[in-house]
Amino acid sequence: MASAQILVADDDAAIRTVLSQALLRSGYEVRVTSNIATLWRWISAGDGDLVITDVLMPDGNVFDMLPRFKNTRPDLPVVVMSAQNTFMTAVKASERGAYDYVPKPFDLGELVSIVRRALSEPKAAARAEGGDDADSMPLVGRSPAMQDIYRALARMMQTDLTVLITGESGTGKELVARALHDYGRRRKGPFVAINMAAIPRDLIESELFGHEKGAFTGAQARTSGRFEQAEGGTLFLDEIGDMPMEAQTRLLRVLQQGEYTVVGGRTAIATDVRIVAATNKDLRQLIQRGLFREDLFYRLNVVPLRLPPLRERIEDIPDLSRHFFAMVEKEGLPRKTLSQGALDVMRRYGWPGNVRELENLIRRLSALYPQEEISAAIVEHEIAADFIRPGAEEQGNGKPVDLSASVERYLADYFTSFGNDLPPPGLHGRVLREVEYPLIAAALAATRGNQVKAADLLGVNRNTLRKKIRDLDVMVVRSVR
Repeated sequence: MASAQILVADDDAAIRTVLSQALLRSGYEVRVTSNIATLWRWISAGDGDLVITDVLMPDGNVFDMLPRFKNTRPDLPVVVMSAQNTFMTAVKASERGAYDYVPKPFDLGELVSIVRRALSEPKAAARAEGGDDADSMPLVGRSPAMQDIYRALARMMQTDLTVLITGESGTGKELVARALHDYGRRRKGPFVAINMAAIPRDLIESELFGHEKGAFTGAQARTSGRFEQAEGGTLFLDEIGDMPMEAQTRLLRVLQQGEYTVVGGRTAIATDVRIVAATNKDLRQLIQRGLFREDLFYRLNVVPLRLPPLRERIEDIPDLSRHFFAMVEKEGLPRKTLSQGALDVMRRYGWPGNVRELENLIRRLSALYPQEEISAAIVEHEIAADFIRPGAEEQGNGKPVDLSASVERYLADYFTSFGNDLPPPGLHGRVLREVEYPLIAAALAATRGNQVKAADLLGVNRNTLRKKIRDLDVMVVRSVR
């Protein structure tokens, strides 16, 4: 049997050479060209079993030709390469029917693996062309970490698979969920978001499934739930790790059976929604602590998607900063730029608040400083202000004298994040838990895991400490001097 023939199109002679050598070593026949016209002539003549092509060619844009390729040869896999490593590049490749999208610079071994996989799959008709060109990008960044996200999203656009987005606070989980909806097959339907952490426990089922008149005290009329509101579209369940167990059971039943019953109702209602869930918590750890259903986790975790924290994509800071500066300029603030020194300071910073913290910093710089170019000194001052309460006395090392200053600033930002709304009930307990864990962990670390000494250090009973360690799932590491 003759080996498969690969058509390679790229205007870079070095890339054509490297690709050809790798494909020839893998046993494929290769034909190369530097223009779209020749590639189209080969395809229309029935040549080639797979195409690898760059997007921008000397005689045009491959995206404009992809529909013609697919109409003429529906079963011909096309792998698109591009140095314009943006979210929209990945989306357009998917919408135009490309088999896969590979950002430049690419891993040669990975590209050959994609070729093998494409050629080994059963031939199938291409997906229908869809979507409009979009000039604005909902996701920003060209780092390798974001390229993995773009490729994963592009593959999921034309499916209704349930997606579980994980990542630290401020990484953009809702932004990704909206991108999945806005550029997916359900784009014409509604996008409905619900934050599990912001709803009182006794109202979650009513919020999700609705309630009949008289279902409970205060239910004076029938109210539709989020499942009904999202019919035909996407339901985004944010902070899914904060969902109470009883509501988890109801949600699991809906995912299993595809229908639900409103609170106080008797008739099952079929549902047609795509579920996208998100959390900043480790659900596997919650499962071990008995706080999250394992069977629900596997129902939600069909396609796991981890968003990288900003410290893992530092190279995206310039692009993100320009994006946020452009946003605030449209809102009426003067245009600003960052000096090279300012960017260097931002690259060295750890960004505990991730992209949301960067956006807030850019807004602050635009609003407070008249300079057109923001210097390194200004950025250093503003980053330091995130950790030091204005007016607080400082020690010689520049750190706050007391813990209360840091806690006060944290709580102020926490309340601000809810806008005109209040945080969900139970704030006192949540804050105490947030403080208790690092306090106990620090005491155990200082005493090298000796719980008797740690209990004495903390001023609590040893049995109380043991219970706290168990309830908070504190890791105890014992070391020998």
